[in-house]
Amino acid sequence: MISKVVSDPDDAVSGIEDGSTILMSGFGMAGHPVALIDALLDQGAGDLTVVSNNAGNGDTGLAALLKAGRVRKVICSFPRQSDSWVFDGLYRSGEIELELVPQGNLAERLRAAGAGIGAFYTPTGYGTSVAAGKETRTIGGRGYILEYPLHGDYALIGAFRADRWGNLVYRKTARNFGPVMATAARITVAQVDRVVGLGELDPETVVTPGIFVDRVVATGERHRLHDDVAPAEVAV
Repeated sequence: MISKVVSDPDDAVSGIEDGSTILMSGFGMAGHPVALIDALLDQGAGDLTVVSNNAGNGDTGLAALLKAGRVRKVICSFPRQSDSWVFDGLYRSGEIELELVPQGNLAERLRAAGAGIGAFYTPTGYGTSVAAGKETRTIGGRGYILEYPLHGDYALIGAFRADRWGNLVYRKTARNFGPVMATAARITVAQVDRVVGLGELDPETVVTPGIFVDRVVATGERHRLHDDVAPAEVAV
């Protein structure tokens, strides 16, 4: 019987090595796999490169991983928000490396990794510091820069529902980078609210097919307060 469901977040992140490149979904906190990141904190892997849209919010999730000194480099689009004080302090003190990538380029570099595309030309960033050291070309009278795929050793993503085969559906804007990250990593781990029985997910609503998912863990309804989270529900 095929089942990609694991018992808890600790099992879900087991095997992540020092020096890994981790793709983390989320647009701010929407779709951010906080339970998996908390488990990664306990697991101990360090010297990580993290690819995410943001560089952490407040003191939880990715920000907590940064604060613990476990991340060497961040590749992201929006490193600074009003509550990004952890990253801001580390960057200003030279304790962390940043690769700033325009958001569309970030999404396309991840998609290219999953689609097997070797590189692509984009006009975004041409003529700016983003283009420094990169190959450029004029196509149809417009300047382009050459960008390369972003592969991950692991993807930690947040989804809404899954079945035991790893098929995933997402909830509204929490979908964001999850689907492209799932295809771009060697091992994809999904945190979901609930695992449902086979056949309960409408095939027309499945965004990430289970072939791209290696581990699934149910962590309870994310919209509830922390002290009122329902026990993780798993149906097989």
